[in-house]
This record gives sequence, structure tokens and C-alpha cells, in this order.
Amino acid sequence: MGKVNRLKLAVLVSGSGSNLQAIIDACNSADYPAEIVLVFSNQPDAKGLDRARAAGIEAKSLAHKGYPGGREAYDHAVSELIAQSGADLVVLAGYLRLVSESFVKRWEGRLINIHPSLLPSFKGLHAHEQTIAAGVKYSGCTVHFVVPEMDAGPIIAQAVVPVLADDDAHSLGQRILRQEHRIYPQVIRWIAENRVVVGDDGRVTVRDSHSPDFAQINPVTRQG
Repeated sequence: MGKVNRLKLAVLVSGSGSNLQAIIDACNSADYPAEIVLVFSNQPDAKGLDRARAAGIEAKSLAHKGYPGGREAYDHAVSELIAQSGADLVVLAGYLRLVSESFVKRWEGRLINIHPSLLPSFKGLHAHEQTIAAGVKYSGCTVHFVVPEMDAGPIIAQAVVPVLADDDAHSLGQRILRQEHRIYPQVIRWIAENRVVVGDDGRVTVRDSHSPDFAQINPVTRQG
């Protein structure tokens, strides 16, 4: 049997890279249909780069502060690094930098992001603080295709967690992060298996998937 072609990933990070690690771990499974060919960071000291090097993955960085030519020139340079790596899919995994419209257009349909809220609610930074301030009882994370408008692309998958009465941004964030580590590798698998379809209306369906049949109430109180 010949070698199975695996989807080639470029993963962009800015910090610790815990989602990157979840993807690395998934890629280490023999039946996983993707592999990471590049990890890139806009922060040369990002821990995510160390994770990549420890796994034997090519890791590159380019500081964005003071880059000649500004955002467009910077994003063009990043795009060139991704293209040179041969990546099929660009995965934003805690990449804390808004990408330019030209970058999005170049990788349109091949660029995904994970956001720590149930989009379209609580876009942008400080999603956990926004969630707690709003008093909602559920939050979660969303994997979506990236479009020029921030946190607005077609939603591929979401995971839901309860917001507890004593939550702060850290505790809620940690609960959500555990679900991020579950759904991001799963979505990448679906894309690699050509199961993700974006309709003309911008809604995503996943072939051969099953919708959950559940309802939960938060908070739950004891009777009597």
C-alpha cells in the first residue's frame, strides 16, 4: 500500500501554543490525515516555537513590530513563508494579530481560526471577560473559516461549556481551552477528509456527521 497523502498544515501562533500541541499530538497518530509542515510566530520568543522544534517541525518567526512597509508588507512576507512550506491549510492557533485583507484573500477557503466564545457573540479580545460581564450561562469555542471581517467567517464547529457562578476569566478560559484542544484537531481531520462543505448561504455542513440531541439548563437546582 502506498503512502497516504496527508493535508499539509501551517500553524500560526503567538504564545504558549497549547492548541498547537493538541494538533501535534493528533498528527502523531498513524491514522491522522494531516501533518504540520510549518509553525510560524510573530513573537520570536513564543513558547509555541519551542513546542514545534521539540517535535522536529520547522519553526520560523518574524517580528512584526517596526516591520518595514507595515501590515501589508509583513503579511506578504508571512504568506511567502507559508507558500514555501507547501502548506494546504493555514491554521490560526492563538495568533494574536489581525491579518490583512490581502492575506485573507490569498488563503481564502484554506484559512481557519479558533475563537474562545460561541460566535457571533463576544468577538475580539477579552472574550471571557465579555462573557462573564454579560451574565450568560453558557460559553464555549468556535472554529470558523476566516474572512476579512473579524471573527465573522462561516462556522464549522462549536463546543459548549457552562459558565459557573464563581467563574472568573481564568477559570472559564481553562474550561473552554480543554474543549478547544478537542475540536480543533477534529475540524482539521474533517477538512483533510473533504467532509466540510460551505453552502452558497455561507453555512457549513459536515458530511457524515451527527447532530447532538440534548438540552441543558444552567444552573441546575435541587427540588425540595
